Amino acid sequence: MRYSFCESARGPLLIAIDDDGLRHVEFIQGERPVMPQPEWQRDDAALAPYKEQFAAYFAGRLRQFDLPLAARGTQFQQTVWQALCDIPYGDTVSYLDIATAIGNPKAVRAVGAANGRNPLSIIVPCHRVIGRSGDLTGYAGGIRIKRWLLALEQTAGTFELLP
Repeated sequence: MRYSFCESARGPLLIAIDDDGLRHVEFIQGERPVMPQPEWQRDDAALAPYKEQFAAYFAGRLRQFDLPLAARGTQFQQTVWQALCDIPYGDTVSYLDIATAIGNPKAVRAVGAANGRNPLSIIVPCHRVIGRSGDLTGYAGGIRIKRWLLALEQTAGTFELLP
């Protein structure tokens, strides 16, 4: 596993890849920080293209990432994570919406658990999932970061209108 760090306005992200693609994108100052393992190797050069896309995202210039993804999880988690990728940039949906989208509307709690295990923060946009009442609920990076990401996406389009 090779890794690097990417700066954001809410603290650094850990980005890790292997031969299959991107394995981790985590806010290291979040509620459940993930740190590099001793056997991982820092490789800033290999992760430079990844960091460039994150910089563009944080600047409001990128709405969809084009990176090879290699998240590891159960079949159910993979199904939920794929459904998360279908949430449009700047939009939000509820856990019930995701459960319904995957054909199991009674699996709201399981969807929440899979959402919480998402190892590809931002790219697999678990921050776009909110409570049915509209409340911001759970995010591995913390609610403060979730609120910031949603605000970033909801205001990014206005930058394109400026001369």
